[in-house]
Amino acid sequence: MVDIQTATLIIVISMILLMMTGMPLGIVTLTVSIGTAVAFFDLPGLFLVASNAQGLLEAYPLVAVPLFVFMANLLERSGVAEDLFDAMSIISGRLRGGVAVQTTLVAVIMAAMTGIMGGEIVMLGLIALPQMLRLGYDKKLAMGTICAGGSLATLIPPSVIMIIYGLTANVSISGLFLGGFLPGLLLASLYILYILIRCHFQPHLAPLPAEGLTRMSGAEKAAKMKGLILPMLVIIWILGSIYGGIATVTEAAAVGVFGAMAAAFARRRLSWPMLQEALRKTMITVGTIIWLVLGAVSFVGIYNIIGGNDFMQGLLRGLDLPPLGVIFVMMGILIILGTFMEWIAIAYITVPIFAPVVVALGYDPIWFGVLFVMNIQIYFLSPPFGPACFWLKSVAPPDITLQQIFMSVLPFIGLQITGLALVMAFPEIVLYLPRLLDV
Repeated sequence: MVDIQTATLIIVISMILLMMTGMPLGIVTLTVSIGTAVAFFDLPGLFLVASNAQGLLEAYPLVAVPLFVFMANLLERSGVAEDLFDAMSIISGRLRGGVAVQTTLVAVIMAAMTGIMGGEIVMLGLIALPQMLRLGYDKKLAMGTICAGGSLATLIPPSVIMIIYGLTANVSISGLFLGGFLPGLLLASLYILYILIRCHFQPHLAPLPAEGLTRMSGAEKAAKMKGLILPMLVIIWILGSIYGGIATVTEAAAVGVFGAMAAAFARRRLSWPMLQEALRKTMITVGTIIWLVLGAVSFVGIYNIIGGNDFMQGLLRGLDLPPLGVIFVMMGILIILGTFMEWIAIAYITVPIFAPVVVALGYDPIWFGVLFVMNIQIYFLSPPFGPACFWLKSVAPPDITLQQIFMSVLPFIGLQITGLALVMAFPEIVLYLPRLLDV
């Protein structure tokens, strides 16, 4: 029998080699977990793999994931985003860079409605990108704003990533939701400041709209502002039910689906074909998530049984570093893993190891949870596999290349790292609201 250090090295090399073949990550982790189980426990090890996976899939809070995905798909097809964009256009007026600022504000509101990043970036790419290009905005500024703004859905509740983290680390999901509010608004504020400052010093990046496009009567403005009503009602409907003590996070996800259907009905977009398409896309997304969850949970379960969890925790605790230095090492590991792994696998593989160490070091698990989510947010934008860039490419004009999109997000990655550093330096940015509401 090999020792745990050798086993860990073999497991890592096996995963890298399998991923290089193009095999999906969920199948890679499941294959490695089966191989490890059989190597250490012979055929009875297969029962351990199955029991690990079954335990997680029976977790009641996991039901919130398909419900929030379904809600996002309903909202994507209801036309709420178009109305919201029209309503927020009033604030831009003749402000230089105003449409990019407007796009960021719409992204914040959409994030608080859906909790799903992919659909939000696609919606903004279809609605905001043509508008900014038509007005003569710099392509890189427009694309970077959409990708960065859309990624706020990972941090602003109701965030699906926070649900997965809370399940894995056994941390209050409601507390994570509250903790993500202020960091999410902090990042949005950094994006807006960057846009305004850069457009001030480089006016050619964001030409002012023609006079005729910015003149609106009071009645026209009032009509456009009605587009804020449905999004605000959906947000209050979901988050109000959670923090009003009416519903759990899982129940609030079901409430959100009802609210999204009501919004679609109010806009006369609710139909059987629309529901079918929303359900189809939900099944595709959730199916992918479940395979990743199955593989990652099976892998972590077997690795823990052979002593991997204790080995990795001992390795982290044994580092000759101050507590904050250990946190920096964890952040570095997450960044490296983000270059070749899906966020769900990263969560299920690292969080069971990191979370106990964080608590042992005396840090609040909610604070670290928000740091984890902010790190995943950086991964969503980072080349060479930043999913946000690929989602935008899927709806961008043909003349826009993936390389251009990757270049466009680099300044915003810098802003995300700045936000991460601020939250690490000032934990109260995360902990103020959970402590205020005693969650």
